[in-house]
Amino acid sequence: MSKIFDLMFGLFYFEEVTHEEKRAWILGIAAIASYAVYLVVILGRAGGRPLAEVPYVAVLLWAVGASIVVSIVASILAAVISKDGGKDQRDREIGRFGEYVGHAFVVVGAVAALLLAMAEAPQFWIANAVYLCFTLSAILGSVARIFAYRRGFQPW
Repeated sequence: MSKIFDLMFGLFYFEEVTHEEKRAWILGIAAIASYAVYLVVILGRAGGRPLAEVPYVAVLLWAVGASIVVSIVASILAAVISKDGGKDQRDREIGRFGEYVGHAFVVVGAVAALLLAMAEAPQFWIANAVYLCFTLSAILGSVARIFAYRRGFQPW
């Protein structure tokens, strides 16, 4: 547990970590945590009945809303604590690169939802396919940004 705190403490206080990289970490962690909580609650509610019959709408909305609020609050706190926040050209290009990479899963989610709707699948599966792809989009976009910051970035 102390290693996690050391990692988090070091992440937010390193001089060389820009505010945008911290935001990428925050968005990725918030997406993973909110989806994990959503899965635990939904699987816990299933209790042996088919997943398509589990009430999911309120849990899904709370998970998405909590992820957004936590990301915003954590980004503001990280900016206030580390006292940086300026973006340079490299930050903007890396941010754009992460968005392009993450959007691939948004398209995959839209296609999956379209196919499920055409197959007349229950709404549960359509909503969950979209939510999963949104989560994967956030995670993949964050990972792409973090790798670009850590391993270098070659603009197109």
